[in-house]
Amino acid sequence: MRLVRDLGRRKLRSALTITGIMIGIMALVVFGSMANKIDALVKGGSTYYKDKVVVSAKGGYMGLGGVLSTKMADQISALDGVDVVVAGVEMLLSDDQSGVSMGTPPMIDGSVADADKGRETFQINYATGRALTEQDEGSNVAVLGSDLARQFNAQVGDTVTLRDVQFKVVGILEPTLTAPDNSAMVPLAAAQQLFMKTLPTLVADKLDVNVIATSLVVYPEPGVDPQKIADEINASISGVTPMTGKDFDQEIGAATSMLNAILIGIGLISLLVGGLSVINTMAMSVAERTREIGIKRAIGASRWRIRREIVIESAVIGLIGGLLGLGLGYVITTLGNDAGRSSATILFDLTFGTAFSSVAFATILGATAGFIPAWHASRLDPVTALRYE
Repeated sequence: MRLVRDLGRRKLRSALTITGIMIGIMALVVFGSMANKIDALVKGGSTYYKDKVVVSAKGGYMGLGGVLSTKMADQISALDGVDVVVAGVEMLLSDDQSGVSMGTPPMIDGSVADADKGRETFQINYATGRALTEQDEGSNVAVLGSDLARQFNAQVGDTVTLRDVQFKVVGILEPTLTAPDNSAMVPLAAAQQLFMKTLPTLVADKLDVNVIATSLVVYPEPGVDPQKIADEINASISGVTPMTGKDFDQEIGAATSMLNAILIGIGLISLLVGGLSVINTMAMSVAERTREIGIKRAIGASRWRIRREIVIESAVIGLIGGLLGLGLGYVITTLGNDAGRSSATILFDLTFGTAFSSVAFATILGATAGFIPAWHASRLDPVTALRYE
């Protein structure tokens, strides 16, 4: 009760201080959740690329931006150390990519089911339905990622339109927090037909739809370094760009680490400003309670007790601000994700770790900010404090 009374002595000042902490924690939660989403995307990509080499056309990137031939798979298969080569076709779900995207935009991904012969290690699970099979070649069926399924509001058995062509949904993936959530997986032949329609007529007329690909996924033999395979491809095949897991980490991981640092830094700066307001509030509170502190010291209160009372009071200010900031951050991230689901754009991933650490940091910051005024109060001479006006 005494603590509530002390906080209520200057309601407006306490409210403003708590608001400062709340805004800082809200920023930390929002930007931290955005950083979590980026981390999940990068970790997913790193896991996907770590044991393979993905070959794109020269000037392309991660299977986008150029046309290859499935016949090139035979050339790569003949290289030493190569186990399996899988041809695939990847393209944007829509040519209009004007909206905000966190990670890969909605994609169509076509390949022959089970062509990897069990070599793929990236785990995906099915929420409903089934995976594609070799028997699906020649038919228009699709497996949708969790975010894309929400965008289409689709269930297994429904029909969705991918680039003006109707596909029957046979499976929906569980969330992976990375690229597959935003993908529609279709048989290779269907993807080849869709991709051909995206090409200029002069280019399309010169191509055989049955052999076009945009990427070749190369699985080395067990124990063979993917970088060795990439070097062999560079040396023996022109017009292509191989990417290994190490390349992905260097190109994507470094950039996202810097972005994450910036995002978290913005939140921390906002929170530190709130911490300064706690110091100001507690310093003013100590000044106003100088006589009270003098009386406590005169009747035997120890310096430790005085410090403890003030530090606890400032810690509670931090805790209240932290909880309110977490609540506000939760609302913002939830509304942001809900607003983006219609376009398969999920910007935030608010984890328990982010929530707990944000509130804990606010509480510790509040206690730390109150320690300086508390130390000053505990050092007051009782006689001088009693005579303070």
